[in-house]
Amino acid sequence: MRSPEASRAVFDQTLLMLVVGLILFGLVMLSSASSPVGYENFGDGYYFVKHQIFFGLVPGIIGLIFFLRFPYNRMKRHAFTLFVISVVLLLLVFIPGIGSEFGSSNSWISIGGLFSVQPAEIVKLTFLFYLAAWLEKKSELVPFLIALGSVLFLIMLQPDLGTTTIITAMAFAVYFVAGAPVMHLLWLGLAGLGGLGFLIAIAPYRAARFTTFLHPELDPQGIGYHINQALLAIGSGGILGLGYGQSRQKFEYLPEVAGDSIFAVIAEEMGFVISVLLVLAFAYLFWRGVKIAKGAPDAFGRYVATGIVVWITLQAFINIGSMTSIMPMTGTTLPFVSYGGTSLAVTMSAIGVLLNISKSVKTDA
Repeated sequence: MRSPEASRAVFDQTLLMLVVGLILFGLVMLSSASSPVGYENFGDGYYFVKHQIFFGLVPGIIGLIFFLRFPYNRMKRHAFTLFVISVVLLLLVFIPGIGSEFGSSNSWISIGGLFSVQPAEIVKLTFLFYLAAWLEKKSELVPFLIALGSVLFLIMLQPDLGTTTIITAMAFAVYFVAGAPVMHLLWLGLAGLGGLGFLIAIAPYRAARFTTFLHPELDPQGIGYHINQALLAIGSGGILGLGYGQSRQKFEYLPEVAGDSIFAVIAEEMGFVISVLLVLAFAYLFWRGVKIAKGAPDAFGRYVATGIVVWITLQAFINIGSMTSIMPMTGTTLPFVSYGGTSLAVTMSAIGVLLNISKSVKTDA
């Protein structure tokens, strides 16, 4: 048996292998799902895979290694700076010449016209560090709401309801672990539901998404087109799938095949069995993350680990839930799998932090 000192020096290798498996699976499925749209739009069926590797995987590996080796508790010293960086990044998307639009969303910063970065993805991690450091020292409700509200307000101006939901849930989870009174959480939950209802009411496209969630059969060629095509893809896959590369819906029938909708292509090509295994992989990631959070040697590590595991697994189940019509569509990507360089790089960096914390926790395979 290893000594306690030796066990502290080793990170959770099972968690790392799980994440590596998810990333490799994601690249394989992205290669299939994105090939028609990549060839149609860029003359290269591997366009999205190449970009995912160069602008997501490579910086993600660097971020993972850095945060695995850099003592995580030192981030407390830079907590306020990270909060300021979070706000500045969210403001940059509204500056002409720097911010760029994608569809109806101002969520991107263009870097020299060569590639784009999505600040809201970076803010998930920088704001979490600030929140964990602040809650370790104090837990008053009003300052917590001011910090959270300022970040959420800027994200909703973009607008990005999916990221808003994830950061809100992440913050509430950390606040709960920090010992928040139950009544505070209850009132915050009710206020959140009221705010969500207001956001749906003032934006026609959100109201349309909610209507489609309740009645996906309505207007299948209009507001219900996306979810109906996703359900058709999932249903076509059956138990074992049509076979790798054999999706029919990816040929410009299913919107956002490389991003939000990649789970539907996975279900169509790989079938029910592989889709369930993918869901179980995220559930296992959640379980190992919770073990790390429980065994963290300090409050800061416990809060950060909690935030990371809630963020990643909740985002996964929101994406899968929206594709299976369990919940409304929010435009949320599937972690480690969907196309998105910023998302992959930041999520891998967060895993590096989680692995760093796990060095102080004995986690059996």
